[in-house]
Amino acid sequence: MVKAVNGQLVEEINRKAAAMRRNVIEMGYVAGDRGAHFGPALSSIEIVASLFFGVMKYDPGDPYLPDRDRFIQSKGHACLAYYAALIEAGFIPKDLMYTFKADNSFLSGHPSRNMKYGIEISSGSLGNGFAVACGMANAAKMKKENHRVYCLVGDGECNEGLVWEAVMNAAKNRLHNLIAIIDRNGVQLSGRTADIMDIDIEAGWNAFGWEVLVVEEGNNAAHLLDALIRMKDSRSGKPHVIIANTIKGKGISFMENSLSWHARPMNKEQYEHAIADLENG
Repeated sequence: MVKAVNGQLVEEINRKAAAMRRNVIEMGYVAGDRGAHFGPALSSIEIVASLFFGVMKYDPGDPYLPDRDRFIQSKGHACLAYYAALIEAGFIPKDLMYTFKADNSFLSGHPSRNMKYGIEISSGSLGNGFAVACGMANAAKMKKENHRVYCLVGDGECNEGLVWEAVMNAAKNRLHNLIAIIDRNGVQLSGRTADIMDIDIEAGWNAFGWEVLVVEEGNNAAHLLDALIRMKDSRSGKPHVIIANTIKGKGISFMENSLSWHARPMNKEQYEHAIADLENG
């Protein structure tokens, strides 16, 4: 349930974010040589925590709740942040997190739809999750359903043409029940986003008719919560996008803003270093 906006709520989101960061490290480490996308998961922790523990409506006891808010992880490679939130929200038993990427585990390297555990759709092909989110929001609007669709998109993912087709479609259909959040951490698989495709994301979404809000400190729960509530309460009639400037690998000193920690395995020494960073942070 959505609570009143106050310091106590922000404190709870920060507490959940800290637990989620620890979950990400534990899950990624147990994957061993299979590796994990640490950097993009850690940059988006506060975004996902602010959604699940600040604004979204859901019930882990009834994952099919008709008027639940929908969360779509379009940047599916950052699924560790999603799984970490579902663990803290009570959808996934904590002991199952140690099966990440194991044989026969539903906790795969990209989300695979499993409503029992709160996973709304399968995603990973970049741009596809966002297009599905637009379709879900359009269906809800047509059926006059009273819920919102929240979609997490990567800044590198915005290079995909499918994203811009969906952006135009959402604006045309005035999907006011859709809130996209762009995790702008500045780093993608093969380099820095500014070097690969230096585009003005804010201008682009504005030009296509979306209501745009930039959060300069995208790992600040208070700022994110304020932005989410402003978009949730907006009466512009437009679809909404929050562009959150985040830090790749946030919270782990040797991962922050690193090109090499987009996706790779973690050894025991690195794991111990990461845990020490979290405990001393």
